[in-house]
Amino acid sequence: MRMLGIDPGFDRTGWGVIEDVGGRLSFVECGCIQTSVKDAYQKRLQDVRDGVRVLIAQYKPDAVAIEQLFFQTNAKTAIKVGEARGVVVLAAADAGLPIVEPTPNQVKSGTTGQGNAEKKQVQEMVTRLLKLKEIPKPDDAADALAIAIVGVAMTSRL
Repeated sequence: MRMLGIDPGFDRTGWGVIEDVGGRLSFVECGCIQTSVKDAYQKRLQDVRDGVRVLIAQYKPDAVAIEQLFFQTNAKTAIKVGEARGVVVLAAADAGLPIVEPTPNQVKSGTTGQGNAEKKQVQEMVTRLLKLKEIPKPDDAADALAIAIVGVAMTSRL
């Protein structure tokens, strides 16, 4: 199974692709879709959607794991991130791919065993689980790999 993990955002959307072959996880690639603050908001959403479409076409995942939103105190930011998440869901749905939606606590627990783990702990476990030499950069890409790892586990239970 090939899984595309997405850490949604309207400024920067992290992504990571992993494979699960017989219960062994392997790293394929990761990165970020970066939008420009100079562009209109709707153009930035289009860039996120189009970036996800390109990733799906290039890496041909079997499923997509998209992190659910967590509560934010800044409602304006939460709405924008939610809209970016919506275009990611739409891109995956347009491609006919199954979607799993882990919560931030499920991602932390699924990688470290602790739902209240710090970001650094999650990144270190991603590095170990995928047998990488160093923590993937930027943070959004490492987060997306963690989301993909948990997405594989969630998909295997369906």
